[in-house]
Amino acid sequence: QVQLVESGGGLVQAGGSLRLSCAASGRTFSSYNMGWFRQAPGKEREFVAAISVSGRSTYNTDSVKGRFTISRDNAKNTVYLQMNSLKPEDTAVYYCATTDRNYATPRIRPTDYSYWGQGTQVTVSS
Repeated sequence: QVQLVESGGGLVQAGGSLRLSCAASGRTFSSYNMGWFRQAPGKEREFVAAISVSGRSTYNTDSVKGRFTISRDNAKNTVYLQMNSLKPEDTAVYYCATTDRNYATPRIRPTDYSYWGQGTQVTVSS
């Protein structure tokens, strides 16, 4: 049973930083792609960042480029999202997800992901 558990969310002032973690269990973590998505109240879930199996290739959505960094530690079965220069519009529930196969490139479509965590709330105050 694949399980993903996010942590690290919270309340932060605009301009601040948070580091989200997602711990995976239930299978070989290093064999699958990982991604972060978010969903704000009243909005659809949207892609934030993704990382390849090796960790050498990443992709961010335009609104977070230069501010967010995705990384993974395959030895710890954990993927991270370092979020700097946070803005009120970053407020959302953040979800990590993993694929069911090894893709060569980072995946940005929610339909490419088979397993999801329960989410962690990030609130940025102005």
